[in-house]
Formats: sequence, C-alpha cells, structure tokens
Amino acid sequence: MSEGLSSTPSSATIATELAMRRTGMAFQRTRMAADRTLMGVIRTSLSLISFGFTIYQFFGKLRDAGVLKGVAPARNFGESLVLLGIGMLILGIIYHVMFMRRQRDALKAQDLVHGESGFPASLVLVVAVTLLLIGLAAAFSMIGHVGPFD
Repeated sequence: MSEGLSSTPSSATIATELAMRRTGMAFQRTRMAADRTLMGVIRTSLSLISFGFTIYQFFGKLRDAGVLKGVAPARNFGESLVLLGIGMLILGIIYHVMFMRRQRDALKAQDLVHGESGFPASLVLVVAVTLLLIGLAAAFSMIGHVGPFD
C-alpha cells in the first residue's frame, strides 16, 4: 500500500542533515573563538585600568601625606593607562559584535542557519560591557576629581 514511502531516510537526506549539524557546530566553534579573543581584550584592559588607577591613587596619597610635591606626571600616566584600557575595551567590543554579526549574516545568506532569533549576547560580552562601565566611572572620578577616591 505505501511501498513508495520508506521509513529509512535516504543517504542524501542523512548527508544533508550531517552537513547542517557540522555547520552549526562550526558556527559555535567560531563564536567560542571570538569569545576567547574578547576575554584576552578584557584581561589586558582590566590590567591597564587597574594598574593606572593604582598608580593614580598611590601618588595621590603620597602627595596628600606630604612625601612628594610634584606628582602630576605620575598621575597623568595613571590616567593615560586607564583611558588606554577603556579605549582598547571599546574597540574590542565593537570588533566582537561586528565579527559575530558578519559571521551570522554570511551563514544566513547561504541558508546554512535560519537566523530567526535575535543575536544572542554572550556572557563574555556582558562582562566586557560591565567592565567598560566600571572603567568609565573610574576615569570620570580621576579626571573630574569627584567621588570617594579623590
């Protein structure tokens, strides 16, 4: 009665399904690699921001204690490190988002992924944006001479 319909899938159907799964896994590997790259940017930015803030605070305390008189160059160096860390983090976030969107759009254009859902934000991207906000608050505190640290 239903001789034309077979319950076992054809080899072409299996090959297509396996290819789609490999494409999905390749996209996930690419995403994880982009996340690792952003984590490297986060580590470097965090080091620059924290080291710059420490230099700024250290020489400020020495000035307040009367140990040193002219600490402006050292404090300016600290501010520069914080601003460099913030700039690096901004560029890293922009690069990460642009790269992931390009990858997704290229796969969508070739009908390799459906792309019906929105761009999923990774935890690494959330951490990067949070660190950016903290860095901006530190820079505002240092440059504007406001807040509990000045």
